Amino acid sequence: MSNTTEQANNPSHYILLTVAIIIGICGVYLRFLGEAPAFNWISNILLVIGVVIALKAVFTIMK
Repeated sequence: MSNTTEQANNPSHYILLTVAIIIGICGVYLRFLGEAPAFNWISNILLVIGVVIALKAVFTIMK
């Protein structure tokens, strides 16, 4: 196994992906809680944070 393969299989990348997915799912569930503008803002922010974290993890794995 080369160094890059070991680096791509690092468990911290997959833990980061799991955290990003959980944050994104919380944003989706929060969207269906109600029609209050605060719920919409918070759900959108959670979704964006989840997507950014997931993309960071995926690009780190690909690198």
